[in-house]
Amino acid sequence: MTTKPASAVKRAPEESLELIAYASVESIPTAEPHGKDRLGYHVWTWLRTRRDTLESVVSTAKAGLLISEEEALERIRASLLQHGVSL
Repeated sequence: MTTKPASAVKRAPEESLELIAYASVESIPTAEPHGKDRLGYHVWTWLRTRRDTLESVVSTAKAGLLISEEEALERIRASLLQHGVSL
């Protein structure tokens, strides 16, 4: 019995919303490993829909931040602006 190798994964373009969203939360410390993933997902959803404020998105994510929400928002905004996202 043989096993096929895994399929190759194609990386998203650098300017994709997914990579921008997850990069914007990379420097934010969280209490659990998947906190950044949760926060990145919420930022990505916000980038797609812009339904709520960024403040409410960070609060809703319940990511277990190890810094204040204000500091996290500053870091996220700075990263988004650096990637050319208008706030």
